[in-house]
Amino acid sequence: MYLTVFLEVAQAPAFMYGDSDLFLFNHLNQIELELTLLYNWIMKSYTTYKSNHNVVYSCKYHVVWCPKYRRNVLIDGVDERLKIILLDAAAEVGAEIIEMEVMPDPVHLLVEVDPQYGINKLVRHLKGASSRILRSEFPWLKSRIPSLWTNRYFVSTVGVTTFMIRTPSEAR
Repeated sequence: MYLTVFLEVAQAPAFMYGDSDLFLFNHLNQIELELTLLYNWIMKSYTTYKSNHNVVYSCKYHVVWCPKYRRNVLIDGVDERLKIILLDAAAEVGAEIIEMEVMPDPVHLLVEVDPQYGINKLVRHLKGASSRILRSEFPWLKSRIPSLWTNRYFVSTVGVTTFMIRTPSEAR
């Protein structure tokens, strides 16, 4: 809201104000520019970019999926083994798991993946590899549920806001 006020003031025509109002207008415009630059600098320090042969990217996704019938099967060592399997499976395809939370029911990941590989391929790979390995290492999983994971999952992008994209020339 604080920055919205600056934007509204910055869009008002300067010829309607007196000399003192024009000074205030320029001062507020300078503050807006400095806030924009500060915000961009902070966000860029948290953002690292990766590249392959022809794409520079930072594609981060929040991914959530659950076991079949939302059964609490990620317990008794299965959760720790799942973390290792997911890290290995992601590394196989060149993806990076930034954060991971495995609870008895859902699995939450913050993952970065090459846009040419795609998030849907990565999720299919992670779910398929983990299901295959876990069901072979923990036979009681086969008797509790017909398949380990549901077909559904949730994906949300995590990244740059439109305010960060503004250039200093647009801020004037």
